Amino acid sequence: MPELPEVETFRRNLSQGNNGSPSVIGKVIHNADVLWDGVLVMPSVDKFLHRVPGQTVVGVGRRGKYLLLHLSQDTLILHPRMSGEVILEKQEKKLGKHYRLLLNFQDGTRFAFNNVRKFGRVWLTETLDLVLSDLGPEPLSDDFTPEQLFNILQACHRQMKYVLLDQHLIAGLGNIYTDEALYLAHIHPRTKSDSLSFSEVEILWKSIRKVLKQGIENQGTSIDWIYKGGDYQKLLQVYKQDGDPCPRCGTTIKKITIAQRSTHYCPSCQPAPN
Repeated sequence: MPELPEVETFRRNLSQGNNGSPSVIGKVIHNADVLWDGVLVMPSVDKFLHRVPGQTVVGVGRRGKYLLLHLSQDTLILHPRMSGEVILEKQEKKLGKHYRLLLNFQDGTRFAFNNVRKFGRVWLTETLDLVLSDLGPEPLSDDFTPEQLFNILQACHRQMKYVLLDQHLIAGLGNIYTDEALYLAHIHPRTKSDSLSFSEVEILWKSIRKVLKQGIENQGTSIDWIYKGGDYQKLLQVYKQDGDPCPRCGTTIKKITIAQRSTHYCPSCQPAPN
């Protein structure tokens, strides 16, 4: 958390405004504060504080799980990781206990990066490839086809859960939406990626895109205190449903560990590979 749908929700809220909060686009940075030096990967804190004042927010983007705040000269790249969230609020509001970086705008509002567990990171760069060049394709882009997914899976000989979590192969999927997509496609998470037929991959391709689109439509998944405001948890079929009956067949949903992640599946709908 957050995964692609949650970061896309951040992007839309910042770009379009949300719940009375205005769009961030067009706002001019007066100054910035780095409240914990470890949050900033590049440049140095001194260079960051000197470089951002006077720049205007010209757009908000997303690449995989990364949020992109496009400025008039640079791009602020933000990776929320486990517990990061972004907040747009008035500057007179009391600072949050876990705020790590602030952009204070000339109009009296501020952009705050709240990061409880300190795993999130921020880059300021003119060249996106310095940070994002190793990411795999966007699973909701027009360029991401069943053929491309088939080629990615055929080039590996790894368990499906590992492959779908690998951001170098496909960008944006995490634990929640990987479990849900594999369930929807009737694929066991330990299935070797190169063992799937093209028709099975095509079903998986549709499943990945379906769960991600549903996640975005429901503003992400709220399952604990880290990310709030989403409703997709009401549609979860297997993730964190271990011990409950499968919605399709009634078999008890199981939980195992793969890639050091809790993994949820239905033993009947997703039979183990031979």
